[in-house]
Amino acid sequence: MHRLPVWLILLFVCSAAWAQQISKDELVFLTPEWKGERFADGRPKVPDAVLQRMRLVTLEEAWAVLKGENYKYQYEDGWQTINPDSVLVGRAVTAIFMPGRPDIHRVIDDRGHNRDGRIKSQNSWPIDLLTKGDVYVVDQFGAHIDGPTIGDNLGNSIFAKTGNGIVYDGAVRDINGLKEIGSFTSFFRSYHPSHHLNNPEGDLNTTLVGINQPTRIGHATVMPGDVVLGRDGGVIFIPPHLAEKVVTISEIVRLRDMFGHQRLREQKYTPGQIDSRWSDEIEKDFSQWLADHIDELPVPKEQIQEYLKKRTW
Repeated sequence: MHRLPVWLILLFVCSAAWAQQISKDELVFLTPEWKGERFADGRPKVPDAVLQRMRLVTLEEAWAVLKGENYKYQYEDGWQTINPDSVLVGRAVTAIFMPGRPDIHRVIDDRGHNRDGRIKSQNSWPIDLLTKGDVYVVDQFGAHIDGPTIGDNLGNSIFAKTGNGIVYDGAVRDINGLKEIGSFTSFFRSYHPSHHLNNPEGDLNTTLVGINQPTRIGHATVMPGDVVLGRDGGVIFIPPHLAEKVVTISEIVRLRDMFGHQRLREQKYTPGQIDSRWSDEIEKDFSQWLADHIDELPVPKEQIQEYLKKRTW
């Protein structure tokens, strides 16, 4: 029996497992708690209506829900930002880069171009997969000098496809051009005027080793289809099966705060009554207040109606 040399076995392993879009079966396997709609590739598709409601959720509210569900490593900060006063919300599409290595880069290039029909350089491949409402989430290993794979050209392409910005664990270039896009709300580590080099026969800085695979961004774990919530200098990655719970609890907290503040201004209740566990009297007053103001509150009417159905007073 002929035995394949070790180098050839490793080459097969690398070309089979790296820089490929994760299979639908594998992605479904890794997201078993999501029971809703999925994209054709298996990525969870949190409804647009939930994404829209997510825009009013604070990082504190989302973090509290995830911590309560034992998801401890979903938040990352320390970012530079574009449009720091805006909110970034969308479904994650992930990419993983590593420091450039010619042998791996060559086989990934060859398979991508000749088998998978991909065009141009590797940094454009994940961008080709983006759809409206996505957020491109990139582990660029903090690369700085000669690291940027995104400038204003790819930035415009990303925004045209998604209507969103990026979460990019590395340096970007063309910062002025990216800011001119307008609603390109983005989180990145640094800026550098250089650009990545991707010639395995010459200068090579980065190699793409994963598309839509489980990804580490700083101290956070990100899965394709996670809901990205970026605001106030931080980013939290919400597992899709918890997204609706996050927005629902946030909306309840928001409504209770509005009610409590109004009643305090009216001096109907004392701060001690509002800051502690509410009595049945206050809870009944809150339910009536919701019903009386249902058409003017900053929460969808149907969500308030559903909330009222579940109350017992």
